[in-house]
This record gives sequence, structure tokens and C-alpha cells, in this order.
Amino acid sequence: MEKIIYDGDFFDVRSTLECGQIFRYERAEGGFFVHSGDKTCFAYNDGDNAVILAEDGDKDYFYRFFDLGADYGTYYAAAEKEGGVLAEAAKAGKGIRILRQGEEETLISFLVSQNNHIPRIKKILNTLCEDLGEKHLFCGREMHAFPTAKALAEKELSYFTRAGLGYRDRYVKAAAERIAAGYSLSTLRALDTPTLKKELCTFVGAGEKVADCVSLFAFHRFDSFPVDTWIYKIYKEDYRGTERNRSKAAEYFVSRFKENAGIFQQYLFQYKRSGGKN
Repeated sequence: MEKIIYDGDFFDVRSTLECGQIFRYERAEGGFFVHSGDKTCFAYNDGDNAVILAEDGDKDYFYRFFDLGADYGTYYAAAEKEGGVLAEAAKAGKGIRILRQGEEETLISFLVSQNNHIPRIKKILNTLCEDLGEKHLFCGREMHAFPTAKALAEKELSYFTRAGLGYRDRYVKAAAERIAAGYSLSTLRALDTPTLKKELCTFVGAGEKVADCVSLFAFHRFDSFPVDTWIYKIYKEDYRGTERNRSKAAEYFVSRFKENAGIFQQYLFQYKRSGGKN
């Protein structure tokens, strides 16, 4: 087992996991089991530090996954400079970091997330992983990897319906079949952000919000700004926005916050959703 000890001033494990960017984690005594692809780590805060326990050989993977090479103090300072509700949100969510998640897992996860709530999303994804993901042991516990596109594509549509996906069943089935047939999401990294989001929208069921989420949480494009119900409330109530089209609201925030839009979105989202609490 390998250990990462990191200054907790700008890394709160709970805030990072519970701000809506990831669904495959579980609370346990003393911290959280965090799953990514076929890997698992255990993460927690201990005093002034954040601690990550990973299997031998996985330390570098999770160092990158939690974006520990980036200085989030810079983002925090920029949010403070903006003032207003953003400064308040940054103070409450100071420990949030944007994860670097796998492209396929993130796309499938956010196709499932549409018009859904987090406990149900987690339950559906856990079902897919337990049924179709390869098993591995971590800390003596049996864990499951996220299913490969091939494993998902081989299942009948009825399987996804029974797993609780509802109308999203065909979205996941179609995405898995497309990727299993040779479509490589990793090649999209060469695209600029507007072109990336346009290409992501070619997946069945992927609208602009899904494309923004995948762009931010898998491709780490901080010039993305997903707009959901909570963010739209902020747009209307705190920024006095008048656009009814949420895509226009997203454009407003990206234009205003530029290269910091993605992290500012997470500050604001978590702040509004939690009623101003961390």
C-alpha cells in the first residue's frame, strides 16, 4: 500500500466527492472508498492534511486523479477577487478539487445522471459495476471495476431497463456500442472546447449539459460551465440573469469567468445546493 499526504488547505475529500462530479464512491469508517476505472483508493482528511491510500503502483494515478499537481490557491484567490456570492461560495467550498476522471466512465455516468438524483445514479452505476465489472481486492474488500464498453455493448437493451435506467437505457446502450465499435474518446483531447462539446453532443441522449459535464470532469476543460437547476437559480437570483435558455446562461458564465469557469461552477453549485454550507 502506498500513501499520499497532501496539504488539506485546498483539498477536502468529502467536499470534492460530494459536489456532484463523481458518483462511484462510498463512505466508510474514517473516510471514503473512491473508485475510478479498475482502481480503488481510500481517501480522508486527518488534521491539516488529506491522505490517500492506494495499491502499490497506483500512487501516481491517484495523484493525477485528484489533480494534486495544480495550485487551487490561485483559483480561490481569483474567486475572492470577484467578490459577492462567488467569494462566499469559494470560502465554503475551499477544499473542492476538479477530478481527472476517465472519459468513457464519465460519459456513461452523466448519461445516466440526466433528470436523476444522486442516490439513484449511484445505485444504477453500482449495479452495472457489480454485474459487469471485473473484480479486484482493496484492503481485503471485493471491489468492482467500471465495465468496459464491450461488456456494456454485449448486453440487451432490456438489461439496462431492468437496471433502472428508464428512458436512458438506449443512451447508454448506444454509447457503449459506438465506443466498442472503435470510437476513441481519448482522441477528442486534441479538440478545442467548443468543438469537443459539439462532438460529445453527437452521442445519443447527450445534450449540452452532459457535454459540459464530460468536458469539465473528464477532459478537464475549465472553460466549461454545466448549468443545472441550482446553477440556473444562481444565474437568476444572484447574477440577475434574464436568459431563459440555459445554454445562454452557460455562455454568460464562461464569458465572465473565462479559464476559471469550471472550478467556479463547482464552488457555486455546492454552495447553492447546500444552502451556503460546506
